Amino acid sequence: MGFACFFHAELRFLKSLVLLLTAEKNTLYVSAMHSSPRTEAVPVPTPAASLVFTTTLSHGPLTRAEIGRRTDLSPAAVTKAVRPLMAAGYLVEGVDEEARPSLGRPANLVRVDGGRALFIGVKVTGDEIIAVLTDLCCRIRVARHVRITARDPGAVLASTAALVQELLTEADGFGVRVSGLGVAVSGDVDRTAGVVRYSPFLDWRDVPLAELAQAVTGLPVTVDNDVRALTVAEQWFGAGVGVPDFALVTVGAGIGCGLVVHGKVVSGAHGVAGEIGHLSIDPQGPPCHCGNTGCVEAIAGDAAIIRQVGEVTGLPVTDSAQALELAHRGDPGAREVYARAGEAIGRAIGAVVNVLGPQRVIISGEGLAAYDLFAEQIRDTFAAAAFGTAAQCDVMTRPLPFEEWARGAAATAIQSFIGTEHV
Repeated sequence: MGFACFFHAELRFLKSLVLLLTAEKNTLYVSAMHSSPRTEAVPVPTPAASLVFTTTLSHGPLTRAEIGRRTDLSPAAVTKAVRPLMAAGYLVEGVDEEARPSLGRPANLVRVDGGRALFIGVKVTGDEIIAVLTDLCCRIRVARHVRITARDPGAVLASTAALVQELLTEADGFGVRVSGLGVAVSGDVDRTAGVVRYSPFLDWRDVPLAELAQAVTGLPVTVDNDVRALTVAEQWFGAGVGVPDFALVTVGAGIGCGLVVHGKVVSGAHGVAGEIGHLSIDPQGPPCHCGNTGCVEAIAGDAAIIRQVGEVTGLPVTDSAQALELAHRGDPGAREVYARAGEAIGRAIGAVVNVLGPQRVIISGEGLAAYDLFAEQIRDTFAAAAFGTAAQCDVMTRPLPFEEWARGAAATAIQSFIGTEHV
């Protein structure tokens, strides 16, 4: 209990410290921070209105008839949902100028006005912070990166506040206010409470990040697990659009998995779901930072690969680029390390497909730089592990730069703004 009291006192101190640091950098920003978070939201008072808006956001532009077909709503219900959204400027309707000339009146298309609202997404890694400014359609307008030299919450919040201020200044040039901030962090994140319960790469425990970030930015804040946030972006704006059941497997510093089942992102009863990196596939395998042995991440994560390549080559391998270079130069030991990593990932994907039966598995993450070294092992091990027709699952790769992780954070802010995070 004494430690808990000390920890919460430290967090209160950090909040005051970050406010002070930001005030020293920009007094105008401080006045903005003391204002209440913006409470405007998209006018979607009914489930039908929410469905119409999100359908148009992901699939638009669409005719009203197409919206009706996709949502199973009557023409009258579509009109009722569209009317307030158009009046508020979130939807616009006009003739499709690119359509081929044809007999009859050209169809009017309904689309989301992306410039109606702006959002900021922040992805925090163990080494840097990536921040993006996006529009309502989650298109990146501006991106910023900053290296971090300290991982404690106070230092990260101070750097985040500075980046957010830069993007708020950029937003002024668009003449539109920023309506929300999303922050994505690896590990066990409780989105509802806004708390990072445990982030191994940052060594954070029970950090009320949403509360602290709101205090230093003055914006409504959504905090989520980074893989889950990226999954939201893929579901609404990427390779998961129109796919009701899919898994997003990320390979890199960690091995993660975002899940969409029946059109909903799965968070789990306790905010933890899809942690395939901590499937123990080899009881005699290497120890994992989670406390278990033989986890997928302990075999196929970046740190594990770097360590193993150093061991088998006897060389001082310090980063992924060096390990990758040795394998690409044909070092047999290094290539075997990547082959084992591919087998571990393939087995994990097989487990996901057998349990949930998704239509598609999307493999992404910075670890795809080594995909040529373990693609065959992933495919073969997955095929061997998948049961029956589960092997028909579409497994695809989707390389994404780190800005896309920050875009995922922005997608969660858009989701909260629309009010569909629990729909």
